[in-house]
This record gives sequence, C-alpha cells and structure tokens, in this order.
Amino acid sequence: MRNTVVFRIFQPRSAASLGRKPLRVAAIALLLVSLSLGCATIAPFNPTAYEQATSLKVDSLSVMGKATGPFAQHRVEVEGLKLKLDKAYEYARGIPKNEITAKQWEILRDPDRHLLGGFLDRWQKESTLSRGYIAEKKRQVGEAFDTIIGLESGKIKPSEVK
Repeated sequence: MRNTVVFRIFQPRSAASLGRKPLRVAAIALLLVSLSLGCATIAPFNPTAYEQATSLKVDSLSVMGKATGPFAQHRVEVEGLKLKLDKAYEYARGIPKNEITAKQWEILRDPDRHLLGGFLDRWQKESTLSRGYIAEKKRQVGEAFDTIIGLESGKIKPSEVK
C-alpha cells in the first residue's frame, strides 16, 4: 500500500497540466514585477540633489574651518550657507518618495542637534570655537553629508529602469 501512495505522488502529470504550469509561473512573476515597480519605496536618482549635497559638503566644511575666528566676521557667509541648506532640504522634501533623504537633511541642519545646525548655532553663541572641537565636528558633519550623498548615489538611475 505504501508503494502505491509513493508512486501516485511522483506520478507524471498529463501533458495538459504541464502546459499550464509555466504559464501560471510566468503570470505570477509578471504580477510580482509589476507590483514591485509600482510600489517603489524610494525616489530614483536625482542628479540635482546629488550635486547639491556634494557642493554643500565642501561649502559647509570650508565655513566650519573658519570658526576659530569671530562669528561676526563670518555672519554673511554663514547666513548664505544656511540659505543653501534650506533650499537643498526643501528640494529633497519636494521629491516624491524621498522622505528618508529629506529627514537626513532635516537632522543635519537642525540647530538643536549636534551636526551642522548645532555647530553653527554654538559658533554664533560662543563667537569662536577651538580647533579640536572644529576638527571633530567637521568629521561628524562630513560623515553626515556622506550619508546623504551615498543615499542619493545608491538610488536607481532612470536609465537603469527597464
């Protein structure tokens, strides 16, 4: 009796049922691909956002390096940098499915946090900052920019979507 059960389980199927299986698998695969493309969770690569991030990294680290001098002497430059940061944030925030990148910009520029916004706020309050503090904050801010840049550069380019 056992041999009969085993035989029935491994018994070849009819030609008609074999023809339907590949069609069913292809239909399911097509459905899954369609759903995954339609439900992308992150925006595609944006060259403008990438260029803003790389450019602002250089500008920010340059301004931070001047914090050994009095804030008052660099106020205009700092305000210009803050304006560029606000524009980059608003640009990133306006891109659909770009919440993660927008949040990174928000954290970077927040004056109540310990990255660029907090650094600029502290510089304004204390007038000058020590070289050691500046060096450490430049490292941290550079890493934060690298996170934003890496997130943007890791996105799928429109030309790669098939």
